[in-house]
Amino acid sequence: MQLPHDATLLRIFFGEADRFDGHPLYEAIVLKAREMGMAGATVLRGAMGFGQTSRLHTAKILRLSEDLPLLIEIVDTEEKINTFLPVLDSMMGSGLVTLEKVHVLRYGVKKN
Repeated sequence: MQLPHDATLLRIFFGEADRFDGHPLYEAIVLKAREMGMAGATVLRGAMGFGQTSRLHTAKILRLSEDLPLLIEIVDTEEKINTFLPVLDSMMGSGLVTLEKVHVLRYGVKKN
C-alpha cells in the first residue's frame, strides 16, 4: 500500500477507561481501522492530562489514575479518513477528534 505525499492525520483523544461494546475503546477503534483497511494506527498513553471537565488524570504514584489520557493517531488519504469518521463517531461517547493535513515523507520499508 502506498500513501500519497499529501495525506490527513486523524487524532483521537479520550480516556483509558472509555469502552465500546464491552471492550476498551482504543482496542475497538484500532481493530475497526484495521478492518476498514486504514494504513495504520498507533495508540499512545499519556502520563498526565485533562479534558473538557478540567479533571486532572496523572500516573504519579501518590495519585494513581485508572483513566489516563490516550491518543490514537491514524494517517491515511483524506477520503479514507472521511469514510472512517462516521464509524468513529458511533463508537465514541466523549473525547476530542482533530484532523490536519500532513506531508508523508516515508511509509513502509525502503526497497533496495
